[in-house]
Amino acid sequence: MKISREVKTAILVLSGIALFIYLFSYLKGEDLFTDTNTYYTEFDYNALSTSSSVTVRGNKVGKIEDIKYDFETGKTRVFFSVSPKLKFSKNSTIRLYETGLMGGNALAIVNINKDGELAKPGDFIKSEVQPGLITTLKNNFSGISTDLDSAIRSADTLMTSINEMVIDESDQGLKSTIAELNATLKSFKNLSYSIQSVIKENDDKVASVLANFEKTSKDLSELSSNLKEVNISDTVDNLNKTLTGIQGIMASIDNNEGTIGKLLNDDSLYNNLEAASKEMEELLLDIKLHPARYRRILSKKEIPYQPPTEDQKN
Repeated sequence: MKISREVKTAILVLSGIALFIYLFSYLKGEDLFTDTNTYYTEFDYNALSTSSSVTVRGNKVGKIEDIKYDFETGKTRVFFSVSPKLKFSKNSTIRLYETGLMGGNALAIVNINKDGELAKPGDFIKSEVQPGLITTLKNNFSGISTDLDSAIRSADTLMTSINEMVIDESDQGLKSTIAELNATLKSFKNLSYSIQSVIKENDDKVASVLANFEKTSKDLSELSSNLKEVNISDTVDNLNKTLTGIQGIMASIDNNEGTIGKLLNDDSLYNNLEAASKEMEELLLDIKLHPARYRRILSKKEIPYQPPTEDQKN
């Protein structure tokens, strides 16, 4: 069978087109003869480009297929494909991260686990953004520049204040300032010499004070050692028992128990003593007024008792 020139030309053109498409896809990182599963996720902004890598623990397992803006939600929807050999849970996370200092970004599948429901092609996978070095420096540069500007302004203010202190309108202003500074330094020098001479003259006294302090500290150390050896707990227990006994005695006295309790709390004894005292007082007064009455031991005549009058009592 003879093939015409037109057919040969058509076959050659189609083969060239197919080869061109394959080479173009290969240069883009796509393989037309490899099967893939496509999933999607969403971000608040777009920092990716098509053909960006999708990695798992640093290994490339897929790429970004398409990026679209969702006008309803205001989010960027990213479609990515991975090898069908990769099995991961629907609860995994798609992380956006920087691949280097040049600002390239990529996606990584993190928290991969096969527990629970596995992700199916076309499923939505939640996302997160990992701040990179450039982004962190960019966010902190404004604060750093503000602090640096404040430091420069403070230094300028300090130098201005120093200049105002030193500068004098007269020709002798700077010389006077230096002379005063020199005089101040000389005063400090003389003061240091005076202190040194005082210490040198009282060297023995200082040594004696230090020796006394050392001895005192040693005595205090020995005293503390002796106090440690004393059984303070037994002493406290004995004192506590003594106080308990005294408290019991006082309680007995308050309850009219015993002789002391009755003496202190019984009014009848006080009344009897008061009556006896009064009678004794009257007896002594009667002896004083009528001594002959009490000499009846030598006399047979009895003298009757007569109570003293008020004048005699007084």
